[in-house]
Amino acid sequence: MIQEMLLRIAALCLLLASAETLHGIARTTLLVPRIGKGRAIKLSALIGTLLAFLMCWWWVPGIGLRSAGAHLALGLGLAAFMAGHDVAIGRWLMHKSWAKMQPGFDPRSGNYLLFGLLGLCFIPLLVWLGHRP
Repeated sequence: MIQEMLLRIAALCLLLASAETLHGIARTTLLVPRIGKGRAIKLSALIGTLLAFLMCWWWVPGIGLRSAGAHLALGLGLAAFMAGHDVAIGRWLMHKSWAKMQPGFDPRSGNYLLFGLLGLCFIPLLVWLGHRP
């Protein structure tokens, strides 16, 4: 049972990472030329959070967690995984320095990634509450 649960959580992590990668590509190629980088980044945080919510709405109930604390722990784990994914993409794929990556997590620089990650912390809990009879 635990192995199946961990496998489902790993699959959700990969699903979220894949969707966010495609979402980032779409933002860069479709939104930035039309509305500018600043607006695209802000809109992207909202769209990314909505995408994560929809994927979790579909996927989280099948994991089999049974308590609010377990769902909150899942959200914290998902947020940590996604932050690590963003760092990995930035450092190893895009060859960004740490100094260039830091503003991506700082809302004062106009980037709302941190708010999206904070939202992701609570999405599984909200999904659990929404699916309860």
